[in-house]
Amino acid sequence: MALDQSFVGRSYPPTAPYEVGREKIREFAEAIGDTHPAYTDPEAAGELGHPDVIAPPTFVFAITFKAAGEVVADPKLGLDYSRVVHGDQKFAYTRPVRAGDRLTVTSTIEAVRSMAGNDILDIRGEVRDEAGEHVVTAWTKLVARAADDAADDAAGGAAGKQGE
Repeated sequence: MALDQSFVGRSYPPTAPYEVGREKIREFAEAIGDTHPAYTDPEAAGELGHPDVIAPPTFVFAITFKAAGEVVADPKLGLDYSRVVHGDQKFAYTRPVRAGDRLTVTSTIEAVRSMAGNDILDIRGEVRDEAGEHVVTAWTKLVARAADDAADDAAGGAAGKQGE
C-alpha cells in the first residue's frame, strides 16, 4: 500500500521532555567505543568550554527515532512497520547535547515517495532544549520494503513461465 502523499509537511506535537543524564551519555559512549574524555569527565568538557559532559553526535538518534515512532504509528499514513528498515540518518547541530539538557523533539514528514516498489519516508526531527533553543536537527530515512506478495507474484510469474 502506497503511503499517503498528503502527509508531506505534516508535523506532530513535541515529545515530552527527555532529560539527558551523565550516566546515559557515558553508557552510550562506551557502547559505541568512543573514549573522548568530554563524554565522561566534566573537567575535560569544561576545558573545551562546555558546562557539563557532552554526548557523542549520534546520541540524539535514540530520542529522535523514538519521536519518529509517532509518525510511524499514525494509521492514516499507511506505513507497514513490519516491512521497515532504517535507510539513513544525518544530523545538523547548533550545539552539542549536554548532561542536564531537557530535550523535546518535533517530527515533520519531509518527503514520501516510492522507488522500485518500496515506500521511502523522510522524517525531520527538530530537537530543542527547555528554553526552546534549537540544539540539533536529525533526518531519518525509513524504507518500507515492497510487500512479499508482489515479489512472490513476480517470482511465481517468472517461475511459472519457465515451467511451461
